Amino acid sequence: MKIIDIKAYPISFKVPENSSVRLGIGLAVKRDAVLIKVMTDEGIIGWGEAHHGRCPGAIAKLIDTTIKELIIGMNPLNNLGIWEKIYKMQLSSHGMGYASTMALSGVDIALWDIKGKFFNSPIYKLLGGTSKKIPSYAGGIALGWQPPSSLAEEALSHISNGFNAIKLRVGDKITFDIDRVKKVRETIPEEIEVLVDANTNYSLKDAQKIMPFFDEYNIGWLEEPFPAMEFKSYKSAKSFSNVFLAAGENHFTRYEFARLIEDDCITYAQPDVSKAGGVTELIRIANLMSGWNISINPHTSLTAINMAVSIQILASIANSGYFEGDVTDFNPFRDDMDVSPFKLDENGFVEPLDTPGVGIDINEKFLSKYPLIEGPCYI
Repeated sequence: MKIIDIKAYPISFKVPENSSVRLGIGLAVKRDAVLIKVMTDEGIIGWGEAHHGRCPGAIAKLIDTTIKELIIGMNPLNNLGIWEKIYKMQLSSHGMGYASTMALSGVDIALWDIKGKFFNSPIYKLLGGTSKKIPSYAGGIALGWQPPSSLAEEALSHISNGFNAIKLRVGDKITFDIDRVKKVRETIPEEIEVLVDANTNYSLKDAQKIMPFFDEYNIGWLEEPFPAMEFKSYKSAKSFSNVFLAAGENHFTRYEFARLIEDDCITYAQPDVSKAGGVTELIRIANLMSGWNISINPHTSLTAINMAVSIQILASIANSGYFEGDVTDFNPFRDDMDVSPFKLDENGFVEPLDTPGVGIDINEKFLSKYPLIEGPCYI
């Protein structure tokens, strides 16, 4: 079997004004993704999702030109060979860095989709996994900066839908973050786990001030207090309180996750399968982290493909943690793909789809419905 063509589809939708959420990286005004179609000479088609990198047209162009030319004619079942070729030609020297990793991630997901269809198996079974139940928390672009009372009401609504853990967006002024967390913690049942995400918006001084408060209010983790490349800040912040640090959605490949281990600064790893290197690399990252008892809690990107694949990976590894359940108010990329990527049971757990490959195919009418919208996704 050979790869005969690859096509990337940058897609977008505007966020309705009444559904927009403000968080540490800005106000969400549109959402983007890059879907990737890999075609073979045996008629098997694989679909993947690359993160948009806040410039989806550029990611798509990279896939449609350079990446395509590198791997046309290769065996799509040779995941490792294709991964290593793109790594050598685009990541190791004179390539487009993180953009290349996002493109590689989406292609790799599509190759695993082909592999699953070829062997008539869901991905988690090919990886040696089982259809186990995965705990999920209410996340996505939700529970953002808003008055404490309305935030508490939103939290209760997600809990009523079955979630036993929620993630609040912090990274605002310290006093505002404290007021919101207090109100939510005092409103919801004590047994519900509360996680917080600063979206890289704290300074080291901010973290020093607020982390003891998070400890007092029994916060499960503080996610991404700082930009991913500020390794020294993460290392310093670990001493500020007993609150565990989480990071990884903006770290790429096992090499950057190895640095997180070396610095001994995080307890929860959050690689995104559409950013960090695809399924092939996520399994390597998970195995690397397992030696230090660090759990894998994947960051959820935008479409049903990323969500479904994330659950497949969690069902395949020993150190699986939470699945980030997307509870974004308006997300047609989750809801309009014919198949729901996850279903929350009454105890707050999800299970992998049991159909071959990723478990989600794309109706190409869907693609024409959501053409690329240029411009920033957060303002």
